[in-house]
Amino acid sequence: MLELRYRGSCPSPGEAVSPPPREGEAAGGDHETESTSDKETDIDDRYGDLDSRTDSDIPEIPASSDRTPEILKKALSGLSSRWKNWWIRGILTLTMISSFFLIIYMGSFMLMLLVLGIQVKCFHEIITIGYRVYHSYDLPWFRTLSWYFLLCVNYFFYGETVADYFATFVQREEQLQFLIRYHRFISFALYLAGFCMFVLSLVKKHYRLQFYMFAWTHVTLLITVTQSHLVIQNLFEGMIWFLVPISSVICNDITAYLFGFFFGRTPLIKLSPKKTWEGFIGGFFSTVVFGFIAAYVLSKYQYFVCPVEYRSDVNSFVTECEPSELFELQTYSLPPFLKAVLRQETVSLYPFQIHSIALSTFASLIGPFGGFFASGFKRAFKIKDFANTIPGHGGIMDRFDCQYLMATFVHVYITSFIRGPNPSKVLQQLLVLQPEQQLNIYKTLKTHLIEKGILRPALKV
Repeated sequence: MLELRYRGSCPSPGEAVSPPPREGEAAGGDHETESTSDKETDIDDRYGDLDSRTDSDIPEIPASSDRTPEILKKALSGLSSRWKNWWIRGILTLTMISSFFLIIYMGSFMLMLLVLGIQVKCFHEIITIGYRVYHSYDLPWFRTLSWYFLLCVNYFFYGETVADYFATFVQREEQLQFLIRYHRFISFALYLAGFCMFVLSLVKKHYRLQFYMFAWTHVTLLITVTQSHLVIQNLFEGMIWFLVPISSVICNDITAYLFGFFFGRTPLIKLSPKKTWEGFIGGFFSTVVFGFIAAYVLSKYQYFVCPVEYRSDVNSFVTECEPSELFELQTYSLPPFLKAVLRQETVSLYPFQIHSIALSTFASLIGPFGGFFASGFKRAFKIKDFANTIPGHGGIMDRFDCQYLMATFVHVYITSFIRGPNPSKVLQQLLVLQPEQQLNIYKTLKTHLIEKGILRPALKV
């Protein structure tokens, strides 16, 4: 009220305007100086650390250099930019697919290494964008802490995998037994060390920005590391649960591009102006057909349908089993309208082919939203691609933005509709118990089987 009354009084011409009276003014000049200094310091503390940048102030990241091989540039020099990009994308796509087939042939362990490599590269591309956007702030320890948190999270997830699937191997190694027994405590301690380092690195006037980047790192870890862990979990269920979803996303990406390139007329979404309804619909039908055929072919081979298990006696991963009912031909009665079209009453299918329709539908209808999300992210930071790793395609993240969403769906689908108790996993857990515990379980199981009539009770002599 004092301040309002003061502002309401107008000074006479030539009269000096004095500031409004402050608390403690009558107490003396020294106290007034201290009070003013304290208030100014308080204001600095409260507002000096706020980042005043708006979205329009975000600097443009320099465009990535063209990494197209010179031999391709010369061969395609006479074509328009549209067809030149088409040929470059096509040639590099065939090269990547061929390399993928080679890695599949090399076995499940190489596929795990591939997933790990892709995860690290995607993390690097996203973190690099944040570093370039806010490079002028010279934030301390940002990149170091980002990579440290990546190491911690990978240690946690891969340690969980080792504990679940390599129990018999761990049982023979005393050092590994210690690491597995206290794995979660060690993981938490490592994360706490990084958390404390982050708090110690906070700098006045950059507080809010540093918390931005802290959140940036953790969201990036959620997108990359967590999803890649789920991909590996799917792989352990059987290589077919890894190959069909991933190849369905690849098929949808290729066919949607082809349909859009040749027939696209109607824009699909503003985030991706080049995406069209023609490409979206054409990709959907193509992907469902492809997934159905791929499921039929792969279901015939143990190498693809058996769960991936580690055998300590041969010290390697094996895919040998008696295929489950999902991968055995079943006879199904056709609905009336299909009977008239196909002129037959029944059809023989692998049950997994029916599941493949659900996987392919998700890959073609929901999977692209992972790409739309990535497009929105790139537009927010005024970049065309995450990187220029693959000529004509952009970065690794540009190729795998839909795969991460697909990995989560497959994992949820398996745990909800497919997975039952895993005998080999239960056996591995039993083997690491103490002998007394194993005997108690044996007696309980024996009693249970006798009550069920599966075992005959021992004859008393």
